[in-house]
Amino acid sequence: MSRPTKPCPQALRPRLRAPAERRRVLLGGLGALAALAATPRALHALAAAQGRRTLGRAGLAFGTTVSLTLVGSDPDLLEAAMRDGFRAIRAVEAAASLYRPDSALARLNRDGHLPDPDPLLLEQLRFALDLAGASGGAFDPTVQPLWTLWAASAARGERPAPAALAAALAHVGWRDVAVSGRAIRLARPGMGLTLNGLVQGYAADRAMAAVWAHGIADAFIDTGEFGAGGRNAVGAGWRLGLAAPRRGDGIAEVIAPFMGFAATSGDDATSFSADHRDHHIFDPATGTSPRALSAVTVTAPSGLLADGLSTAAFVLGPEAGAALVARYPGCTARFTAKV
Repeated sequence: MSRPTKPCPQALRPRLRAPAERRRVLLGGLGALAALAATPRALHALAAAQGRRTLGRAGLAFGTTVSLTLVGSDPDLLEAAMRDGFRAIRAVEAAASLYRPDSALARLNRDGHLPDPDPLLLEQLRFALDLAGASGGAFDPTVQPLWTLWAASAARGERPAPAALAAALAHVGWRDVAVSGRAIRLARPGMGLTLNGLVQGYAADRAMAAVWAHGIADAFIDTGEFGAGGRNAVGAGWRLGLAAPRRGDGIAEVIAPFMGFAATSGDDATSFSADHRDHHIFDPATGTSPRALSAVTVTAPSGLLADGLSTAAFVLGPEAGAALVARYPGCTARFTAKV
């Protein structure tokens, strides 16, 4: 559905070691952490003369590097916003990251039920189930058993045997998740949830909200997916580069100015075959990877929506995926055919 060298002209690549993590096929700088580094010194001086400064900081979450870039005139306010932005990311991680064995989601998968669920987990899971219904099951948060099977098979240099694939698919089914404010329950032993198809976008939402709560309107959030508001320190709009699949650091397109949120699902985040035919994005109906696309990028009013829609659209393919995205106001999709 990752990064601190500075992301202009390149964004940092994700460290992908866990279920359904997606490669950053968005190059998040081009106006973020290194926006000023790529700007002439005269513009640095101009920003300083206007009392605007950039505060950038990076950390680790979701098994990758995350970063916040804030612009303002009050150093204390910037520090407070930075602190609360990272605190928001940590809270999402504690609720729904499969990189943390103590997360609420990891405990749900272990026990099959979770009493008094974390409200952040509830919000994501309810959205995931709504999107599952809207997409005809193309987005399904219960595909975690497929990840487990494919990762184990790939480690042996194999593809899953048909019988093993059928057994894993028997544990997939979004309608078999019961959700209430009191508990979350999985209908059958062996089921497992993953929210990796939307958790990083949701973290961008929460971090941006925390920053805005301090009155900081100019910010760039990089949680593996991206959010941007306002302008950088020299008054220019943020820019977001879309990486070209299979071309290393090549950029296929630049979104400028970039405002709102963006997320990409790509077939080279975690590949189980050298030709990227088999990878971490699964069609819940077949247990195999969709073949039509290399990447889908969605821009949206929220990171949660951008992240979830990019996964669903990848599974659906260009026509049905575009039709799904068009149902959500303020959302656009870019499709990259299989390379």
